[in-house]
Amino acid sequence: MEKLIITSAFLLLQGYTSAQKYSSKTGKVTFEASVPLFEDIYARDDNNVVVLNTDNGEMASVSSVKNFHFKTKLMEEHFNESYAETAKYPKTTFKGKIANFDIAKLTVTPQKYTIQGTLNFHGVDKAITSATTVYTRDGKIYMQGGFVAKPADYKVTIPKMVTKKIAENVNVEYNYILIKQ
Repeated sequence: MEKLIITSAFLLLQGYTSAQKYSSKTGKVTFEASVPLFEDIYARDDNNVVVLNTDNGEMASVSSVKNFHFKTKLMEEHFNESYAETAKYPKTTFKGKIANFDIAKLTVTPQKYTIQGTLNFHGVDKAITSATTVYTRDGKIYMQGGFVAKPADYKVTIPKMVTKKIAENVNVEYNYILIKQ
């Protein structure tokens, strides 16, 4: 599965061959779909692959959906089998661009940027805009940000008996430490 993810990341980034790239194979991505008074719905993937072209701000990431781990195995099983359908849709990808990105202007002080691109989850492409902070330290680029996604937008069916236990808006956050390639 790891080979599939790395191969997918490279295919997404075919045009980056001569560009200055920073990347990570250990990006952190979390999502939360909790509703007050019910069990927390929180998952984390610590193996998100991400590549940033510092010449133009283009970036791409890919995750194996099975890499999202929950606090209980039963919740993880339901997510993989019933909601994400990981046997049919094994990965999620993002391809986009950081608006007005200029590596020469990065400092140790976090700066705010906007990322626009396309998130593919559950076989559905959807435009995403994300607020992010970016800074550099010790030759690495640090990125942190998030956005809101709706399961309905990705054709994820929530059974009626649990609709009140799962938020309509899922908060997605990412945290990357990128190293020059």
